[in-house]
Amino acid sequence: MTDPTLTHFDASGQAHMVDVGAKEVTHRVARAAGSIRMQPATCALIAAGGSKKGDVIGVARIAAIQGAKRTADLVPLCHPLPITRVAVDFEIDDDASAVHCTAQVETLGRTGVEMEALTAVQVGLLTIYDMCKAVDRGMVMTDIRVLDKRGGKSGRWTAG
Repeated sequence: MTDPTLTHFDASGQAHMVDVGAKEVTHRVARAAGSIRMQPATCALIAAGGSKKGDVIGVARIAAIQGAKRTADLVPLCHPLPITRVAVDFEIDDDASAVHCTAQVETLGRTGVEMEALTAVQVGLLTIYDMCKAVDRGMVMTDIRVLDKRGGKSGRWTAG
């Protein structure tokens, strides 16, 4: 961590939206990932596309994209951003009885899109939970994290 100061608080400790007006507009990209673990039968149901509610992965992909677009409405101090691209991938992992989600979000802007990528992943996984809870209420969302980001003054960052 280069600066231990929490940027969303002013000198008197009041929460505020960070002023990004002086930052340079650059191409910014962030990737995030996460997983949802479930019973093997639930994983098989998703893989077969046999849920009573239809194509779970297809619906979760659309929900994840919508989540990225609505991040500023959900996280109070996030800037609304002109997102230029959202790509969401799901991988069904039969061995782990899990579905893994990866989201990449891009913008041309003055602030990064890490929060949008994280929100996309979480909303995608929440949608899987919602669509499958009738058969498996014990699903667990886990390992939601930023994988990498690039753009802006700080350049590239990759998770260790």
